[in-house]
Amino acid sequence: MKITRIETFLVPPRWLFCRVETDEGHVGWGEPVVEGRAHSVRAAVGEIAELLVGADPLRIEDHWQVMTKGGFYRGGPVLASAVAGLDQALWDIAGKARGVPVHELLGGPVRDHVRAYAWIGGDEPGEIEEEARRQVEAGFTAVKMNASGRMSPIAGPGEIDEVVDRVAAVREVLGPGRDVAVDFHGRVSYPNARRLLPLLEPLTPLFVEEPVVPESMPQVRSLVEASNIPIALGERLYSRWDFLPAFQAGVAVAQPDLSHAGGISEVRRIAAQAEVFGALLAPHCPLGPISLASSLQVAFATPNFLIQEQSIGIHYNDGNELLDYLVDPSVFAFSDGRLSRPTEPGLGIVVDEAAVREADKQGHTWRSPIWRYPDRSFAEW
Repeated sequence: MKITRIETFLVPPRWLFCRVETDEGHVGWGEPVVEGRAHSVRAAVGEIAELLVGADPLRIEDHWQVMTKGGFYRGGPVLASAVAGLDQALWDIAGKARGVPVHELLGGPVRDHVRAYAWIGGDEPGEIEEEARRQVEAGFTAVKMNASGRMSPIAGPGEIDEVVDRVAAVREVLGPGRDVAVDFHGRVSYPNARRLLPLLEPLTPLFVEEPVVPESMPQVRSLVEASNIPIALGERLYSRWDFLPAFQAGVAVAQPDLSHAGGISEVRRIAAQAEVFGALLAPHCPLGPISLASSLQVAFATPNFLIQEQSIGIHYNDGNELLDYLVDPSVFAFSDGRLSRPTEPGLGIVVDEAAVREADKQGHTWRSPIWRYPDRSFAEW
């Protein structure tokens, strides 16, 4: 079997899909994208495709090694995300060629269902209690919220109290039997994080996500030691080498993104590395259906998996939902906040190719928001 063609599609609201075709009729789909840099990743996929066309798609590990190490300059979000999407597509082909879901090729399932959480916002107070209540009624047993919107570098007591009060309001809705994860989103400065973590302890968050930006990794150990709340991070880390200092600092939950961190091949290695340090896997996934399908294949084969992020209904999906691009959306049907093990070959989904090609005609130019403080200086989003 040989790879004959590789295509990419800019899919609203902010995604990039790739399609890998073979001479035996097997087609694999992947989702290589950096949010806000889709065109850059598209160009990188085009360059890497030169290494794959004409090759055997089943030599996945060899392809991963060449794609990541075949150039003198390595790593970074654009390259790692391009590799991630192509890697997903190769695993999709491998499963379809053998007639089994990808998790069977990763050693088989270790669980029958995967717990997921729903996103409820939180940048501004708004309707966060109502949204938490809606997700409880939908059967979810865990939600995630932003800790705050724009936050001063050293927050005053009013800003600090607002964060704690918002989380407390959600905890009141959830009760003691459900979980709330709190995302600092890298927008909370180190001194603010040091103040907030002990104050949030009585509310028992499942974890606090990305307490500081990844460039501040040397400060993570002191944040781990500042409270008993599990620290989670990793959406902006792209390899097991990036994750090693995080695990050494005591991070409890690893959050690699299947569309950023080298795909299925690398995330399963990151999960194994996490296990060595007693950490758990909670794949980051605010993206589309192929990214979610890839995350689930890893989740079902990973012993130290914790919980899965998913973006159905997330505010980014304005005008388009990830279910819009599936022939059978029921594969992502939730029951009590859980997803059942997919049994179809490959990634377990059938992409609606006609819908994807039509969406690509529209494309998108999604960009990350630019936030500023009142003095007009830059603020982390």
